[in-house]
Amino acid sequence: MPAGVCGCCGPLRPRYKRLVDNIFPEDPKDGLSKSDMEKLTFYAVSAPEKLDRIGAYLAERLSRDVVRHRYGYVVIAMEALDQLLMACHSQSIKPFVESFLQMVAKLLESQEPDLQVLGTNSFVKFANIEEDTPSYHRRYDFFVSQFSAMCHSTHENPETRTRIRVAGIKGLQGVVRKTVNDELQAIIWEPQHMDKLIPSMLFNMQDAEDLDRYENPAALAESCFRELLGRAAYGNMNNAVRPVLVHLDNHRLWDPNEFAVSCFRIIMYSIQAQHSHHVIQQVLGHLDSHNKNTPRMRAGIVQVLLETVAIAAKGSVGLTRSKHSYNNACTINPTSQNPSPPNLWLGPTVLEVFNTLLKHLRMSVDFELGDSSRRNSSTSLSSSGRVKESEERIVQNAIIQTIGFFGGNLPDYQRAEVMMFIMGKVPVYGAPCHTLDTVKIGCLPSGLLFFYVTSGFKSKTMAAALPAPFLDPLFSISLMEDSELRQLVLEILHNIIDRHDNRAKLRGIRIIPNVAALKIKREKISKQDVGFMKKHGQQLYRHIYLGCKEEDNGHKNFELLFTTLAVLTIELANEEVVVDLIRLALALQDMALVNEENMPMVIRCSIMALVAAYLNFLSQMIANPPFCQHVSKVIEMRNLEAPHLLPEHIFREKCPLPSSLEKEDSSLYFQTVDLAECLVGPGYNAERLSTPYVPQVTDEDRLTRRKSFVDTISLQVDFTPNSLPDKCPLAEEITFETLKKAIDTTGLEEQEKEKRRQVMEKFQKAPFEEIAAHCESKVYQNLPPPSPSGVVSISAGHAQHQSIPVYEMKFPDLCVY
Repeated sequence: MPAGVCGCCGPLRPRYKRLVDNIFPEDPKDGLSKSDMEKLTFYAVSAPEKLDRIGAYLAERLSRDVVRHRYGYVVIAMEALDQLLMACHSQSIKPFVESFLQMVAKLLESQEPDLQVLGTNSFVKFANIEEDTPSYHRRYDFFVSQFSAMCHSTHENPETRTRIRVAGIKGLQGVVRKTVNDELQAIIWEPQHMDKLIPSMLFNMQDAEDLDRYENPAALAESCFRELLGRAAYGNMNNAVRPVLVHLDNHRLWDPNEFAVSCFRIIMYSIQAQHSHHVIQQVLGHLDSHNKNTPRMRAGIVQVLLETVAIAAKGSVGLTRSKHSYNNACTINPTSQNPSPPNLWLGPTVLEVFNTLLKHLRMSVDFELGDSSRRNSSTSLSSSGRVKESEERIVQNAIIQTIGFFGGNLPDYQRAEVMMFIMGKVPVYGAPCHTLDTVKIGCLPSGLLFFYVTSGFKSKTMAAALPAPFLDPLFSISLMEDSELRQLVLEILHNIIDRHDNRAKLRGIRIIPNVAALKIKREKISKQDVGFMKKHGQQLYRHIYLGCKEEDNGHKNFELLFTTLAVLTIELANEEVVVDLIRLALALQDMALVNEENMPMVIRCSIMALVAAYLNFLSQMIANPPFCQHVSKVIEMRNLEAPHLLPEHIFREKCPLPSSLEKEDSSLYFQTVDLAECLVGPGYNAERLSTPYVPQVTDEDRLTRRKSFVDTISLQVDFTPNSLPDKCPLAEEITFETLKKAIDTTGLEEQEKEKRRQVMEKFQKAPFEEIAAHCESKVYQNLPPPSPSGVVSISAGHAQHQSIPVYEMKFPDLCVY
């Protein structure tokens, strides 16, 4: 019998074909025949080896119905396939799945939206089935491409367009669920697939128009995006993040960057915590590749980096060791009673963040300085130049906030290293600058960096928190004439010195009636801090002294100066430091009274008010009744006769100022003698108060237009005309031999050694009377003879040796006890 006869005669057809044909009713509107579908399902379960043939025959019928546009039968065929797929779980299901995926692909290739949605729904049901064994040959490349194309649907009907996009997102979600847990499907994480998956989700997240719908593409895409990132393994993070950055570039979403920030917030909260440093490194690399782009774009990238760092810091990712590793590091030396935390960088992330951001900060400052110098050289100031300058400031502020937040979340024992690292990267203070504005542009970013990094700093010792390489440049900023920079330095000092958070209680310069009510927290000063004050205390005092006499000081400057003095008293003041602080306060009072600097009256009165507020605070902190009584008496007299010398009055608007400060009104000022008498007793060296405080002479004033102490000292040399030689000797001719002799100091060193040897031998072997006579002659041979009258004798028109009273003679240090 010919083979074709079986196709025409129903009873001779294979049973599986008859069972499949029976599920299709004559009218597709009647839907799937449930009884016949149950028979087909029972047959498939009983004879699983027939599943592949059933699937192939269903696929054949579905393809024919799609071509003939008999969409009712297409729906019935897909429903039957879904039920068979859910009912059958055996090894023989693999060939059936291949037929199923062929039918789904046939529907997705159709141009009918309804068929695309139908095929997607079937694929999603299939994706939710957990297979017993992995598939070695199945690939989903077509489905990734097709679902991604559906996510970008541009159908003219908005409702249909939304349905197609939702279906495409669901399909991608099904692909993700089906592949990410299957080790054999790791190919899904390759760039060619991620470059389709990620942008399709971001495109729909970006277009959030249908927020009121039950299923809107934006919410569904975000859910799929989170699920994909949550399943990303260690080696797949770079491929998952890179398409996000490319999408933001292509669609110019860095300025404004709300969507970019939202995307990376989703990324950081979705990925595993230990993978956060991958994201940070990707953003840093992207910033490097866009270092020549517009300032706003760079600022947008930096702000995204700030968001990622902030979220990573909440989980202490890359910032602190795990408890187990920390304990191991602390127990390296079992004999140590107080193991210190391990002083190690945890991976390259911290250094890389700081290094990259500091590099971009310097680049931004250089761009701004370049624009500023070009504008200064030109005669007109263009509006575009001003706009670019302000945009560079936006970049700098974003970088500073990022560095500060990152550094502020580091462990305390790493803060000092971070500050030293920043110090090594920022421009060195004191470098040649063209204008004061140039210096300010360079100093302000670094000052803000230190302010943010030191926020919340709780170092056990000041020596660790304020090392000399950090302290000197910091105080150099304090000599700038810009009041904002000086305020910033004081706030940085507060962050470091105030280890018990007392600043809020001391806010506002005022006469505090009861310091005990503030409940100040303090501890006994440690030996390390005592040593720190002995070594660096004079630098702190000098910084405060010079900061008080700036003419542009305002209310906030004096508030911060008062807080600085108070915090020093709380954290670092022992008996010796207390005496030094009192000497400093008295020196400030004398500076305002004498007014050698020609300061405005408002500054002089403000300094007086600062001294009064601080001595009132100090007297109560040291709990010295006589000291408190003297300070209170002076304050009462000022309230009655000179209220402008108190902080409650001088810092008010339109406070009446006197024409001068009379030094004779001793009752209005704090007297050194009275304060010394109050401090007589155990612990305090009151005699040191009689020695006026004089600030150290250094070269730190080189950054300012203000002259330093060295510059103000004038050397006066008096000479008579007859003392000049008649003829000036000719200068010696400079030759190569002359220079060689000048450079060669070997002979001079030998002579100096021989001279020292002879002196030591003389003092060791000579009689005491000879040594005494020799020293006496050396000391007094150049002193003028004493004269009670102190007159100058003149003979023949020439000034003779001047005789002065004994009490005015300047004796060598050797003779003074």
